[in-house]
Amino acid sequence: MAQSLADLTSAGVRRILRYFPESSQDEREELRATARELLDIHGEGVLTNLPPLERVIWYLAAEGRAEDLVEVVRHQRRDPGGFLVAGARRPRLVLPGLRGLTLPERIAALAHRDLPVTAQLTSVGWRGDDLVWEGYAFVANLPRPSSRVIGRFAVLEDGETGRRIRLRMRRTRSEQATVASGQALHCYDHTGFEVVVSARRLRELAKHGAGQWFLQVGIAGPGGIYGARVRQHDAGTAGHNQVRHLADGSRLVVGFTKNAVSITVQQPPVEVESCTVADGELRLVTRARSGAKAPTAMSVVEGDTGLDSPLTPLSGSPDAFRRYQSVFSLARLATNDLPGTKTRQFKVTLRGADGRGQAALLAEGFTTGRHRLAPGRELAVHRDGPGRLVLATRAVRPVVDAMTVTGSGELVLEGTYPGEEAVGKKVILRHGVRFEEKELPVELADGRFTIRINPEAAPQAYGPELPLCPGRWYLYFRDADAWDKSEDVPVTLRPEQVQELPMCFSGPQRAYTVDRRHFDRIFIEPERLLGPGEHGAYRQRMLREVYFHEQRELPLRDAVLYMSLSGKQFSDSPRAVYEELVRRGVDVEHIWTQDGGLPEMPPGARVVGLRSREWYEALARSRYVVVNSAVGDWFVTRPGQQVVQTWHGTPLKKIGKDLQGATKSNPAYIASLPHSYRQFDFVVSPNAYTTEIMRRAYTIEGEMLESGYPRNDVFHAPDRDARAVRVRERLGLPEGKKVVLYAPTWREDQKHASKLYKLDLRIDLAAAQAELGHDHVLLFRKHPRVHGNVPGAGRGFVWDVTRYPDIADLYLVADVLVTDYSSAFFDFAHSGKPMLLFTYDLEHYRDTLRGLYFDLTTRAPGPLLETSEDLVKALRDVDAVEAEYREKYAQFIRDFCEPGDGLATARVIDRMLVGGPHAAAPTDG
Repeated sequence: MAQSLADLTSAGVRRILRYFPESSQDEREELRATARELLDIHGEGVLTNLPPLERVIWYLAAEGRAEDLVEVVRHQRRDPGGFLVAGARRPRLVLPGLRGLTLPERIAALAHRDLPVTAQLTSVGWRGDDLVWEGYAFVANLPRPSSRVIGRFAVLEDGETGRRIRLRMRRTRSEQATVASGQALHCYDHTGFEVVVSARRLRELAKHGAGQWFLQVGIAGPGGIYGARVRQHDAGTAGHNQVRHLADGSRLVVGFTKNAVSITVQQPPVEVESCTVADGELRLVTRARSGAKAPTAMSVVEGDTGLDSPLTPLSGSPDAFRRYQSVFSLARLATNDLPGTKTRQFKVTLRGADGRGQAALLAEGFTTGRHRLAPGRELAVHRDGPGRLVLATRAVRPVVDAMTVTGSGELVLEGTYPGEEAVGKKVILRHGVRFEEKELPVELADGRFTIRINPEAAPQAYGPELPLCPGRWYLYFRDADAWDKSEDVPVTLRPEQVQELPMCFSGPQRAYTVDRRHFDRIFIEPERLLGPGEHGAYRQRMLREVYFHEQRELPLRDAVLYMSLSGKQFSDSPRAVYEELVRRGVDVEHIWTQDGGLPEMPPGARVVGLRSREWYEALARSRYVVVNSAVGDWFVTRPGQQVVQTWHGTPLKKIGKDLQGATKSNPAYIASLPHSYRQFDFVVSPNAYTTEIMRRAYTIEGEMLESGYPRNDVFHAPDRDARAVRVRERLGLPEGKKVVLYAPTWREDQKHASKLYKLDLRIDLAAAQAELGHDHVLLFRKHPRVHGNVPGAGRGFVWDVTRYPDIADLYLVADVLVTDYSSAFFDFAHSGKPMLLFTYDLEHYRDTLRGLYFDLTTRAPGPLLETSEDLVKALRDVDAVEAEYREKYAQFIRDFCEPGDGLATARVIDRMLVGGPHAAAPTDG
């Protein structure tokens, strides 16, 4: 049947199944009755189409085998879709750790569809005239742990006739296969392949005539051969078509059809040979082979614009080809090309006397070009991957035509950009997922540009140069006074040079690749931070279950491992503890955790990458560990080790067990809380209010130290004014302007496709600048979970300070805080400075998303504002607001800011060192 059991059940039943280990007896009975009823109605055949683990889960649910179902669901959480396969001829599912689980044959038996093949291309290259494909291919849950690979083969299969040609296939090692599998149970490192199609074989394909051949791999496994077509990658050589011209006039398009790797043999009788632009006309020369029937016209179509030109014979051809010319008016091509129009790409077709059309294929040696139209617009005479003619009107683009790397590892990109277009523009390097931006220096002269990129020392707005974090970084030109990224012009690569990529180079610390997407969009990609043996779910499991425990057997070292927000920052209470230990001169090594975003770290500490081998070693052997977020359910404190959880907020939003019953709650997470908090020797609390809530909501059984947050000592420090001066200087804040800090929290229901959280911007920044810009600046601090560009940043009023290491420094320079439901306002209350709460979605957030612990409308230390206009008005008259809320503010401090004497860090350190080799006389307080 078409529907699965999941489709036939309610969301409530599916939730019971998802959280079955945490379910009540009544919920378990409801699930059993529902599953049994569905099987009685639809028959057990309904299980057949389910993935193997789901099949087992629904069978156990219907049978009421609760204990077995608990273990299987837990296995599914650890490794979704992962299992072992037993049986050489009749494969059966076996679950690791549950080998005694008895299942009927109809449930455990595995068909071919239960063991799908992943076949992925990773690169396309040429070894002389031989075509070389590289990639990996494996059957899900059938790894090849030994060095022998038996029964693997590759063929080219004719897309029409099914005829097969066997190819030479060599086994290679591919760690990428194991990483890409996304699972932690199996190692697929030995499933890489190299397939070579010799020049002789390519010529034979051409002799067969026009057609399409697909690359397919076959793998011998239990019960027969498992096969699949090899799939396209999303970038680089494995993601783009290539054209190879043979001596007999044939063309081979080595590329992809519906994402499948293919070779398309073309024997075009007609090709477009050249183009020129003169006297307001585009002139295209087409050549036809001797004896071939030439088309009679060329048509170009885009939307409502459609133009036709007859093919006029040209005399005096120097070879056996007959040549024709078609002519198009530039003015007519640009008829609908209005200012601000995005790229308009025309479909180009050659038509015969019978009206039939064929693609306008380009001859070998065709030279692309671009030609000026109206100011800011150009006609691009381009090509695509399969070698077809592309005509497009678009904004004038900067085009790279030279790429070099200096001896010091600096990437130099040079290209053309007409001088009048480049005037007043800056160059932006933007991360494709994080949307983080860096402004790069650019040299402009005589219609050319030069961009120099040191990927290990890229500029940032308010601080030292930092390495580029992993991911793809794209280049754009932007007007210097642009409000946002909407009019950015992408930097592309000259089509004749796309085959020069990928270009790989190394800096002093890491390796980098320049490559492309969408045919000519170049990007720079640093290598991943985690090295061999560290990357991916399988390697991480091995590090946790083997390496970490090996390191725990070695002696403790006098070291402190710090981790703030899982390595995202050098900030918060771990920073305060670090700086105080350094000030005291405690003889320990300081080790800071850094995640893949490569945040700024203190120069005096050793830095380890989150989840790297070094990090696991430090976590296992450091005498002291100071964190403000979770470590992981797998972590267990060892004897003699002090692990301090400083946490990172005063709860306004409901947390932990108090979310139970809410639609967003996670019963599995709630059930894990007691174990998670047994990892810590003590948990720091900022006040009595938080102590009560955290102990209940997080099921904390051990010690809680109600010391105040070390991060808030900055408000009471004797050098706070001097520190504020240093922060203002680093940021370059103008003198005499009031500083507004906007620090909102994130919204669970606002996500990008990448699962990162969106910037939910409700302030009209343009209107705010118009009203406040002459005497205010707005520091915009996105939550660490939020990714998105801040409009207007860098134009004098809005300052994006998200990458600034520690918000505590920003508190010191802020004259007023604007926030919403963030715990920032509990911290900022220590300053005594005014606060405004921009709670435009209060009802939705309180009643649907999270829920709040108290009535914000009665206890807030500042006004709750619903609109951008109200916010701007309150900022303009903040003195009156401060006076109106003076009594509520004072009560708020009494409720949430005690202790608040500046000694929280000392209390935490004294407690951490008690009984150890670095214990000292306690500090008063």
